[in-house]
Formats: sequence, C-alpha cells, structure tokens
Amino acid sequence: MARQERAGRTRAAIIDAAAEEFDRRGFAGASLSDILKRAAVTKGALYFHFTSKEEIARTIIDEQFKVWQPLKDTSGLGLQTVIDMTHDLGGLLQRDTRVRAGIRLVVEHGTFNDPAPAAYQQWIAAVEECLVAARAKGDLRPGMVSLDVSTFIISSFTGVQISSQVLTERADIQRRITSMWEIVLPGLVPPRRLAKFRPEGSAATTTTATTTTATATSARATAAKAATAS
Repeated sequence: MARQERAGRTRAAIIDAAAEEFDRRGFAGASLSDILKRAAVTKGALYFHFTSKEEIARTIIDEQFKVWQPLKDTSGLGLQTVIDMTHDLGGLLQRDTRVRAGIRLVVEHGTFNDPAPAAYQQWIAAVEECLVAARAKGDLRPGMVSLDVSTFIISSFTGVQISSQVLTERADIQRRITSMWEIVLPGLVPPRRLAKFRPEGSAATTTTATTTTATATSARATAAKAATAS
C-alpha cells in the first residue's frame, strides 16, 4: 500500500508540474526536462507513469470535465445547467492550474502529433444533452437545432475566455460570461420563459464548485509536497 501511495503522489506531482509548464509555455514550449525539474522526479519515474509528453497533456485535458459530472448527477438538467457550467468552468480557469492548462491544450491541440477534437466534442455533447432536456420543458424557441446551439455556445465560451485571458488575465471572466448569456438567452428562450433564467449563474452551484475546487487543490498540493519529500 505504501508503494502505491508513493506512486500516486509521484504521478500527481508530474501532472501538477506539467500543468504549470503547459499553462505558462503551451504544449510546444514545455519540455520534459522542465517538467522533471519542476516535479523533482527522475526520468525513470516519469516514464513509469507516462509514455510521452503528449500522454501527460491528454491526461490534463481530461481534468476540465470534472465540472460537468457533479452537474450531470443532479436532477433537472436544462438550460440553467449550461449557464452554471460555464460559470463554474470560468471559476476553475481562475483558480485551477490543471484546468487552465487543459483548456490551453485544447485550443492548441493542432500542435499534437495526433490531434483530435474529442474535448470539444465532449463539451458540445454535454451542452446538447442539457438542451434536449430544455426543449422538453418548453425552454427553447421552436426551430432551434440542439446540436447547432450547443456548438455555438461552446464556441462563444471559448472566445469569451480567451478574450478575458488576453485583456485581464481572466480577472473579469465571470462578468464576461454573464454578458454572453444576457445577449444569447433572448434569442434562445421564448419570452414568457426568459425570467426564470439567471445569466449570472446559480449561487448555490458556484459556491459548491468553489468548495470542491479548493478541497481538490489543497489535496493535490499536499500530495505534491509528499512526493517531493519522498
């Protein structure tokens, strides 16, 4: 058990170090030697867990989807779920290096040896699932195609978060996401249903996401210190 725990800590330290490098330098600019130095592990330890820099990157890309599973597990999927999801992801982009690096890697996926649009497709599918539920509730205007709307929302969010990063280092990302929904919602929702939606996000969801992220970040920091010590 002690060996497994030590291996788990080492793997976490490698992922955290790689996330820092990818967040700062991008996929092409980050080197394995820099990741090794930041993680304070040997090359053998890295290759025990990962076969390449690209495999580490794909592991980090998967981190961003942790915001979706808690929302998916709750009852009552719909358009507000999508709004809350974008706000939660915006908060993670401000606080969580792994998520921040994962989003950057998705945008830079063309630099991979074997680029794949899976991350975009997964987000589009998650939003589409919510929109199908919204349609059943009468919360979408007639004629709206769920897949087209889902693709538009993900594209809009991508543009919003990149603009926020460039202009304010994401300090204003929540305001920008709210503004996005204030513009988009009247075109999606029948007028009689519009008042039920909160473009600023549901306070309860935001609080839960903050608590969950803080706990996860603290746990990873503890694991990284333990890995360095061992």
